[in-house]
Amino acid sequence: MLSTALLAAARSERMRGLVTSMPLTRGVVDRFVAGDGLDDAVRAVRELNAAGLSVTLDHLGEDTRERAQAEAARDAYLRMFSVFEEGGLAAGADASVKLSALGQALPGELALDNAREICAAAGRIGMTVTLDMEDHTTVDSTLEVLGKLRGDFPWVGVAVQAMLRRSEGDLRDLVDEGSRVRWVKGAYAEPASVAFQGRHEVDRAYARGLRLLMDGDGYPMVASHDPRMIEIAQLLAARRQPGSYEFQMLYGIRAAEQRRLAQAHRMRVYVPYGADWYGYFMRRLAERPANLVFFLRSFISR
Repeated sequence: MLSTALLAAARSERMRGLVTSMPLTRGVVDRFVAGDGLDDAVRAVRELNAAGLSVTLDHLGEDTRERAQAEAARDAYLRMFSVFEEGGLAAGADASVKLSALGQALPGELALDNAREICAAAGRIGMTVTLDMEDHTTVDSTLEVLGKLRGDFPWVGVAVQAMLRRSEGDLRDLVDEGSRVRWVKGAYAEPASVAFQGRHEVDRAYARGLRLLMDGDGYPMVASHDPRMIEIAQLLAARRQPGSYEFQMLYGIRAAEQRRLAQAHRMRVYVPYGADWYGYFMRRLAERPANLVFFLRSFISR
């Protein structure tokens, strides 16, 4: 129930104003978000690369309702690519993109056009792009855009959420050679008609998906902080060629485990940055009670 309330708060403008105005919030946000600016992201990436970790960068923003905002989100990625190329950080790096930030809810193919520009710029400097998956109402649109992008950029990846009942079927369509799939549990409040509600149901769905991905011909990206799921993934990956899969975790969560995994596998850290951190931050609090405890403790200890 607490997680559901937090996920509902993630879409509440009233709660957004309250949380973002709290002077103590910023110090807690810094645990999960690299910073407001591109310079902050560059600093974080250099530190992670030095520790042997790969990265995927997310310029925070979602639910864009105006064309100018969508174009600003696109331009933020283009600036990031330019800075990464100049700084020697591009090779092997990835960009995570939310289509809702690029105008997915607006008429026409604005999100697709913006995503094409992002992919073209990323490809020129040796980076890849992964489409984030958002709530269930956007899945068909996201997969449609993915299919169109892969005609020109076959390396474009996509996130798929184990909590959605449809996802096992989606995975079967995405395990072909070269297909990059980030397999996540999911972090949105979804109705029981479309999503598993219990933790054990989601875990079982995640484990089934791991087997499908590891038995397929694509490139699985195992995005989980769950020790049990990581153990299962390692067992399944033992029969794959090195470099044909990777693990992913979020910035600021289980940092020691990230470094441990990097000793034997490719380990990629999801690095969010930008001023529009509220929705992302609230979903991180909802995912794990320990995150919420950390947030509340910061108020008590000051």
